[in-house]
Amino acid sequence: MRIAVTGSSGLIGSALVRSLRTDGHEAVRLVRSEPSAPDEVRWDPDRQYVDTAGLIGCDAVVHLAGAGVGDHRWTAAYKKQIRESRVLGTAAIAEAVASMATPPRVLISGSGVNFYGDTGDRAVDEKDPPGDGFLAEVCQAWEEATGAAEEAGVRTAHVRTGLVVAQHGGAWGRLFPLYKAGLGGRLGNGRQYWSFIALHDHIAALRHIIDTPELSGPVNLTGPEPITNREVNAAMARVLRRPALFAVPAPVLKAVLGEFADDVLGSFRVRPGKLLDSGFAFAFPEIDGAIRAALGR
Repeated sequence: MRIAVTGSSGLIGSALVRSLRTDGHEAVRLVRSEPSAPDEVRWDPDRQYVDTAGLIGCDAVVHLAGAGVGDHRWTAAYKKQIRESRVLGTAAIAEAVASMATPPRVLISGSGVNFYGDTGDRAVDEKDPPGDGFLAEVCQAWEEATGAAEEAGVRTAHVRTGLVVAQHGGAWGRLFPLYKAGLGGRLGNGRQYWSFIALHDHIAALRHIIDTPELSGPVNLTGPEPITNREVNAAMARVLRRPALFAVPAPVLKAVLGEFADDVLGSFRVRPGKLLDSGFAFAFPEIDGAIRAALGR
């Protein structure tokens, strides 16, 4: 297959490109600078521009680009960047796909489990409505921005991603050095649920969606069973064989992270209903296995 990927330099995008190429598929990377390699195609989400000539013959487009939610403190300007980088970029991709005489058969567009807001102890899946909060609102606008592709009849899936367990990159990549140094610990009271997924399973799930015509609309990309932050803390200590006795009180997190702390301390008990119903098999459904996979063990 020929598959186009935005966000190909990020944690998930780079892993997806490697996986596709390992299996003999052609991966086309959408880049914002002038293309310097045969596998690159120009796009400029701010100007709503996509070089659709470079998408000709693509079977799928996987759209993963967006400003990192935890990369900077949430000032008004950065919150605007978080939202616009997702909404404008998605609209540009969707409109480009819709304009093609022979569009890709599927568009997979990023989203997040933050769509559901803080769910507390309540488990949710794709049938549940959106929640409240800044990131919940961003996710809703993000998903709505694919409208042009859907109206053109392109199968569209919104992948609501949980916390990806990876040693380098993403939120989990910041945890490993702390735990390896014996400085790990629970966040807040530790009772909040984390919907985790191994990077290996996340990539396999993206490819499963490409290959499964029945999957469209929202698809939760999380492991089968969310666990609490306390359980994550215990698992990291167990696998790394390091103490994890520290705790970061909620007021300290809020002082350091500002508004983003509400999402760090929030509980997202999200289950992958559609993936499970479609027959997807997780290689690392348990947290210990996901951590070991991230470490290459």
